[in-house]
Amino acid sequence: MIDVTILELKSVTEHLKKSILLDIEDVKKANHENLVKRNSDKLTSMDILTNLKQQLNNELSQEYKSGNDISIYKTSIDELEVELQNLYSLNGKLASIVLPVKEMYKEIIDEITEKNGGSLVEVMA
Repeated sequence: MIDVTILELKSVTEHLKKSILLDIEDVKKANHENLVKRNSDKLTSMDILTNLKQQLNNELSQEYKSGNDISIYKTSIDELEVELQNLYSLNGKLASIVLPVKEMYKEIIDEITEKNGGSLVEVMA
């Protein structure tokens, strides 16, 4: 069962990595529609990843309590950890692209708001 959970974790991690790579490309192309479409899927995948991680911890704990040698899973868990670290790094790369764009938009909106006397939209009557 532990091997199956590890494989599921690796699969979800790979799916998220592919989604983030697509996000990076779409940010560069300013293709916001695809970014928004993927958000729900990514949130679901992150929930699944969190649940599988907890499931793996429970399964390992149960194996250990049963007196079984859990060191046989060390290589698989180490590989999973590397994949999760790669996912984290890739997500950091996406954030380093998105955050400056977000800040730029914020500055533009702040400037417009200031010029319009505290309102984003100037209403002419």
